[in-house]
Amino acid sequence: MTEDVQKHSVHTLVFRSLKRTHDMFVADHAKPVSLDETSHKVKMAAKLRADYSAVLHMPVLKEGKDRPLGSNMHGNQNYAQPGDDPEYLITGTHAYPSGPGVALTADTQIHRNPSEGGIHAMALALPPSQARLDASRTAAGVGDIHRHAGGAERSTAPHSHAMSLLEGGGTKNSSLVARKAPTMPKPQWHAPWKLFRVISGHLGWVRSIAVEPGNQWFVTGAGDRTIKIWDLASGKLKLSLTGHISTVRGVAVSTRSPYLFSCGEDKQVKCWDLEYNKVIRHYHGHLSAVYDLDLHPTIDVLVTCSRDATARVWDIRSKANVHTLSGHTNTVATVRCQAAEPQIITGSHDSTIRLWDLIAGKTRATLTNHKKSVRALALHPRQYTLASGSADNIKQWTFPDGNFIQNLSGHNAIINAMAVNSDGVLVSGADNGTIHLWDWRTGYNFQRIHAAVQPGSLDSESGIFACMFDHSESRLITAEADKTIKVYKEDDTATEESHPINWKPEILKRKRF
Repeated sequence: MTEDVQKHSVHTLVFRSLKRTHDMFVADHAKPVSLDETSHKVKMAAKLRADYSAVLHMPVLKEGKDRPLGSNMHGNQNYAQPGDDPEYLITGTHAYPSGPGVALTADTQIHRNPSEGGIHAMALALPPSQARLDASRTAAGVGDIHRHAGGAERSTAPHSHAMSLLEGGGTKNSSLVARKAPTMPKPQWHAPWKLFRVISGHLGWVRSIAVEPGNQWFVTGAGDRTIKIWDLASGKLKLSLTGHISTVRGVAVSTRSPYLFSCGEDKQVKCWDLEYNKVIRHYHGHLSAVYDLDLHPTIDVLVTCSRDATARVWDIRSKANVHTLSGHTNTVATVRCQAAEPQIITGSHDSTIRLWDLIAGKTRATLTNHKKSVRALALHPRQYTLASGSADNIKQWTFPDGNFIQNLSGHNAIINAMAVNSDGVLVSGADNGTIHLWDWRTGYNFQRIHAAVQPGSLDSESGIFACMFDHSESRLITAEADKTIKVYKEDDTATEESHPINWKPEILKRKRF
């Protein structure tokens, strides 16, 4: 009778082996190697012979007794042990030759070098020189820079370290303490998320989501050309708005007025008055499908982006096209606005991200690190940072100049949507229906979700086109290709003990390089 043995891929077996090896040796990580006396003696003897063979025959006095330098080495010579602290007496030319009226005696003709302890005592007693202050200040500055990069141990110069120890009142032994090896940053623990509700009602792919400022309801736009308003607490349909003649690709609810904005593949950008539930303004100008829109948080400005490779800035009230932001060479897939500079950020299928000067209507920076189309952007709600999603990887940037922070690799699919909350949870949703949740600071992927498609849908219809946290950040809403809206919430029963963090050393490599 043969047992059924579960077969695993080579990839799975290799990573299991790596994890076992890591767990086995994790306790010994960065532990200094113990000193082997025999090998140390052999090494020192070879060093003496190589570096000081020319002077080994010269006699030296120690404590008034003759002893040849290097005696007892190889049985009849010896080398100075590190802990001996000898006061070496060197014969030869005196450091201070006799002057008029000063005669050298037999005792003063020998120049006595101070011991190590004497050097330390003198260094502590004397006021620090300007050169030493400059050296220690420079070393500290460089050390601070490299410490943020995780490489302080490799960057600080030994002599600078010794000087700073002496100036701070350190002893000789404090400079011999083994330095800690660079450690991997531990991710913050986040509770796992679980599927809470599935909402059906659309007859086409759900392409966009927006939550109203009061957190009572949310809006979705879909391929069935309708905009639907849903109750956030119960998931029930409140209202359907019709008017677009093609897929609705973007929706946004104003925080400053009772208006809802929508855009679609029919080139139209509409402003809906939610008190009358009808369109009150159209914004004409785009030459092709409008893929996304966003509202400026502090001024009455709407920004839209389109397949015509432009983004346009509109005055909400006058419907005027204030700026046409041109520079991208392909479809502009996503746009985000913020109150601080840069006030407008766009991501495009030309693989670039552009940061725009809203006043001048011109590009202030172009980020070219991505190799594939940039379809998703997410602004951190508390930090002055941005994440961009592409099929190659997710990248994090700092404002205002768009300096690169780190890569978040592992979501190997076309990323259509991203969202981040105040707790540092970054969500990325992809074309294949997978959701990855990341720790913002370390880039650790702490959870992966692939929810089942709606019954009656094809397995291939599991793409995620939009995702968003509600304003309480306790719910995650996703818009999907199986015509449903899924709502996720944190697992209240989970603890760090029941869901421990199993992060891997690859995080450190990714962050440092």
